[in-house]
Amino acid sequence: MSMYDFRSQVAIVTGAAGNLGLTVARLFHEAGARLALVDISLDRLRSEPWQDAQDVGLFKADLTDVDQVNRLVEQIRKQFQKIDILANIAGGFRMGPHVHETPVDDWNFMLDMNAKSAFLMCRAVVPHMLEGGKGKIVNVAARAALEGKAKMAPYCVSKAAVITLTQSLSAECREKNINVNCILPGTIDTPQNRADMPASDFSKWVPTEQLANEILHLCSKQAVGVTGAAVPVYGKS
Repeated sequence: MSMYDFRSQVAIVTGAAGNLGLTVARLFHEAGARLALVDISLDRLRSEPWQDAQDVGLFKADLTDVDQVNRLVEQIRKQFQKIDILANIAGGFRMGPHVHETPVDDWNFMLDMNAKSAFLMCRAVVPHMLEGGKGKIVNVAARAALEGKAKMAPYCVSKAAVITLTQSLSAECREKNINVNCILPGTIDTPQNRADMPASDFSKWVPTEQLANEILHLCSKQAVGVTGAAVPVYGKS
């Protein structure tokens, strides 16, 4: 049984078909939330047991496209009548070359995937939260946002932008009963990361359940006084 109670609340989870997004969706569902699950591909979500649940909707969208995002949020609002929570999980990582060897397209790809997607979703959702008089937003930045790393400039910059976006939006919304925070994951324990880094000590990585629990905490009434925070969730590393 969940330690949280999100009954009667509507939560949007982006990147819901990914490892972290799927874990977040499951925990919200267990806590009673009505869910709008969003991803660029719905194949993995359709295999989940909640696919026919009346309190869960599946939505396909490219979150780097402003028109698609606006249509998506309007569709969710129409179907669920309100939006209480936005968990911005969508994003990704790509190791690159040195800065002076980085193609502009690679730079734009990483900034779009991590920063633009979060911006467009926040931009579309906040007016509905203002109308409803409350809201919770949690973005996903990264530990790498705090210090530039070699061959990771586009990723580090894109995640640093998520932190600044979170802080700016929090400053605008803190008096409107809308809490905006972000988490800073360390290396996440996923099958993909294990395959890419087989020599690593997996026990030091952060499980998706720990990250998901922190997201639910920041969306809960227990965290009503927390906004503008960048919460480190590093595991044991």
